[in-house]
Amino acid sequence: MLVTLGAILAMSQTNFRPPAVPLIAHDPYFSIWSFNDKLTDGWTRHWTGAVQGMCGLVRIDGKVFRWAGTPGGGLPALPQTECRVEATSTFYTFEGQGIRLKVQFMSPAFAKDLIAMSSPVAFVHFSTESTDGMDHKVEAYMDVTGEWVVDKDNQRVQWGRVKIAGTEAMRIGSQEQKPLNRSGDDHRIDWGHLYVVAPKGAKTAMGGDDACRGSFAKDGVLPVSDDLNMPRRANDIWPVLASAFGLSKGEEKVLTLAYDDVDSLEWLRRPVPSYSRYHLGSFEAVLENALKNQDRWHRSGDEWDRFVRDETMKRGGKEFSDLAVLAYRQAFAAHKIVSDIDGQPMMFSKENFSNGCIGTVDVIYPAAPIMLWLNPELLEANLRPLFIYSSLPRWKWPFAPHDLGQYPLANGQVYGGGERTEENQMPVEECGNLLILASALVERNGSKAFVSQYRPLLDKWADYLLSKGLDPDNQLCTDDFAGHLAHNANLSVKAIVALGAYAKTLPQLAGDPATKTRATMIRGKAEEMAKQWVKMAEDGDHFRLAFDKPGTWSQKYNLVWDKVLKLNLFPKAVYEKELAFYGTKVGKYGLPLDNRSQYTKLDWCVWTACLSEDRKEFDKYLAPLWKWADETPTRVPLSDWFWTTDGKQVGFQARSVVGGVFMPMLLEK
Repeated sequence: MLVTLGAILAMSQTNFRPPAVPLIAHDPYFSIWSFNDKLTDGWTRHWTGAVQGMCGLVRIDGKVFRWAGTPGGGLPALPQTECRVEATSTFYTFEGQGIRLKVQFMSPAFAKDLIAMSSPVAFVHFSTESTDGMDHKVEAYMDVTGEWVVDKDNQRVQWGRVKIAGTEAMRIGSQEQKPLNRSGDDHRIDWGHLYVVAPKGAKTAMGGDDACRGSFAKDGVLPVSDDLNMPRRANDIWPVLASAFGLSKGEEKVLTLAYDDVDSLEWLRRPVPSYSRYHLGSFEAVLENALKNQDRWHRSGDEWDRFVRDETMKRGGKEFSDLAVLAYRQAFAAHKIVSDIDGQPMMFSKENFSNGCIGTVDVIYPAAPIMLWLNPELLEANLRPLFIYSSLPRWKWPFAPHDLGQYPLANGQVYGGGERTEENQMPVEECGNLLILASALVERNGSKAFVSQYRPLLDKWADYLLSKGLDPDNQLCTDDFAGHLAHNANLSVKAIVALGAYAKTLPQLAGDPATKTRATMIRGKAEEMAKQWVKMAEDGDHFRLAFDKPGTWSQKYNLVWDKVLKLNLFPKAVYEKELAFYGTKVGKYGLPLDNRSQYTKLDWCVWTACLSEDRKEFDKYLAPLWKWADETPTRVPLSDWFWTTDGKQVGFQARSVVGGVFMPMLLEK
């Protein structure tokens, strides 16, 4: 019997439980998730965990049920029979009373379309069908609360109706509009407006939650007048924007949600708009464009979902595919894509639940594989502001910076000593990261013109690694939660690989004899350093955590770039010895980061698995990670730092570094 890939995927999802489910995941502020198995088990939340409520009701032949949220009134939940996550969409199915209700949350997160991807617009698709062969009267209801537009729910909000290109929209925003008023980590946006465009023919209302939900539950209607008692606190009678509409068999209705953040972030003291707003001219044009392209984007979403699922299944099997697909929207939603004054795209990451830094180099480094695989232009957009900043006189150090500020203010490094001192910097780490990423960018898409502009920076950072990279001083690396470490063997690997990558790329940037001579010299130095490394790190059946610490070990995940970029600096025997040793250390939920603790990092575990040439060995390292995601008791958007013993989160969640899960896609089949 022929089984379609779609059928296989549907079956594969039935036994995978995401720790949290992405519903509307666009950027660090417009990001709504379900932290529960069932959409009716709790309120939807911002990625930080703060409630940003969504209520869903359905009337079936006059009987009322919940499909989302936990409003009062004792309304029963319509049984949920499916929750399936794909790259751009999440699908829910509810069944009961002779009908099947399908709800799809879709975001145009198409990695090759920067206008669509940077449009803060999401669609909720509704459809119904009979399960008993009978005709039923079905009416659906959905509302969103004022919590979506404030940082704290005691802030005041106000609402109203507007027309955009002839289409009526409801909108709500904070009373005190102060764009870019602060920076930080555990924050929600409290400027701009949330827009709701109801399906055609729908009834709409703006008012208190009890009034809107109660009216629909009682009679299937909404209040005939909007509640204009405003401004008021978001938690005062809980103001909502509500929509109600009938659903006929074979018919689909679409509700549109959009967020106008006015100024997306600040770049070197200047407010900058989203990429879509800059190129389309206004938020109204962004929303109009999204509504015009709604059907096309829906079809494109289905195609993109199939592509990502198919390719990840082919490369790593079901368990790898489940992890990769779940990581997809999260990896992009921890970024904001804006335009510089010349219209060039700039993409800024936020270090979610870490320190809130913006444009962190050692966050871009692990996130890069998803961009290199799907659209290297996105990585170029990440590197552009970093290279610009590093070229300014204010950055006076011979090594690369760590970050560009604290989200959403990209006004200069704040980590460690900032621009003032070398204290708590990551000099070898960040130089190595940027040299590797610049090389990978050229290798993946031939973006030589962009990288060539910044060759003086690359030369300077390569010289720094030549003198400081083989045996690093006591300093931090990207795993800074583990503290300072001198003679870090994995950090040394990064420096050596970075020099090899730089040497490989250099002749592609310029063909003059001096450049070729320098490339040859650097390559020779990297080869010699690799040989020295093997001797310095040798510890019998494995290689050490630090050169001066016998009996220690660590994941050498940085080796993966030697393989991806085909540098051939380290002998195959190094890979084989390390993997054989790691096999004795794998815990219930993955391979610990090193001998100092039982915690691990999701991204690094996948990179280490990629060192293997054997599919069974790869699966041995992947299977515990899938099991962790399926069983972790910490219900938050994918954490990348957790205990291998009980699966609980140590820290971090909803970060872009999960883009590193896509590293296998950069390897040749």
